[in-house]
Formats: sequence, C-alpha cells, structure tokens
Amino acid sequence: MVIKEAPSYRRLYEKLRTLMEDGTYKRGDLLPSENELCAAHHLTRPTVRKALDMLVNDGFILRHQGLGSIVQGQPKGIGILSLTGTTSAIGQDNLTTRIILKPKIISWEQAFGFDISEKEKSMGCIYMERLRLINDLPVFYDITMIPNLNLPRFTSRTFENRSLFEILRKHYQVEVKGGEQKIQAITADERIQKHFGVKKNHAILRIDRRMETNRFGFSFFSQIYCNTSDYSLTGRF
Repeated sequence: MVIKEAPSYRRLYEKLRTLMEDGTYKRGDLLPSENELCAAHHLTRPTVRKALDMLVNDGFILRHQGLGSIVQGQPKGIGILSLTGTTSAIGQDNLTTRIILKPKIISWEQAFGFDISEKEKSMGCIYMERLRLINDLPVFYDITMIPNLNLPRFTSRTFENRSLFEILRKHYQVEVKGGEQKIQAITADERIQKHFGVKKNHAILRIDRRMETNRFGFSFFSQIYCNTSDYSLTGRF
C-alpha cells in the first residue's frame, strides 16, 4: 500500500505545531498573519485557515478578530492522562525511550480487558513494549497493541526516543481524539521491579487505555505501569 502525501493544510498544521512544541513560538506569541503564511508557504487563504482551525481545535492557539493567532503553549506535567501524549507534555529533551520489545505482529482476542472487533481479531495486532525515562529515571513501562489495519511499514519504523502519537499522526494521519481508561493501584511484580529498580511490594499505578482516533472504527490500546514516587500525573483527557 502506498501512503499518500498529506494535504497542504495538514503539512502547514504540522509545521506550525512543531514550531510551538519546540519552543520557537512560545505561549503568548503571535503567529504570522494569514497573508504572511500564504506568502511564506505558497498556499491559498482557505488552506491556511483550515490549518489554523485545526490548531484552534487542538488547543494550540486562540484566534482573536483584529489581533491574530495567539499561541497557547503545551499542557504541563506528565501527560500520560493527556491527549497530547507523554512526549509533547514532558518535552523530548527530558524524556528518553528504551525499546524493550520491538514492534511485531501477533494474534489477539482482547486488549487489556477491552473488546475488539472480529475484523481486528482476523488481522492481528502490532505489539510493542517500551520503558520511558524522565531525566534518566524510569517512570513508565508501557505495552501497546495497535490493530494491524492499513499501517504499512509500521514495524520497520524507529521508535527509540520517538513519540508514538507523532508517528501515527505524521505518517498515517491517525490522531487521538478521546478514549477510555481504567486506573488501578498494584504492587510491583518481578518484571516491574526489574524495569523500575524498586523492591517487592512497591506501589505502582497501572492504567489500561483504549484510545479512539479520527479514523472510523480504529482504536489502539495500551497498558501503562507508572512509578509515581517522584512524579505525579496530570493532564487533560
């Protein structure tokens, strides 16, 4: 399957979003005007407006008549509960990722207690495990299951120190729009003790998640173990 190039408004959205995420545009800054964006990127006004509307809907900017597009910045704290994803909320400089198990296609009957469709069962899922560190401290161990539906070359991509949300959004136009999560306090088993370097019976938070996306009938799932000894969890969901 050949992946089509993203439409012009989507490419502009990604460029502007990246500039806000890397701090080039900070909270309170004004983005270039619609005329300036049209000239700089050789785009029509409707195309630019569609990109800006997407940024408004996703909470990156506010638009005021006569003033322009004002950058709102990024949610702070550990965004494991947030639609922005962990990487966007924490920042790439502070967050590193170790791949415990590289993505591979396996069979599945359910996903962390969530039901899946017969079509999803027949296609199998892309399964991967990662350890996420903040300032070199292991904080998240996550297991992800993604339906193997129209994601060409997904298993061959590099996920070391990369955002899963960003890969899905930029390469497959799949974006998280909501979801369901179940939160439970548990004690660390041997696997969790090894990954986090904690003792037996250490308290751990487990989050089972079903993430809904803009692709009809396409959700993906994760089970995340969180060591909250040094970090609290915040975010909007």
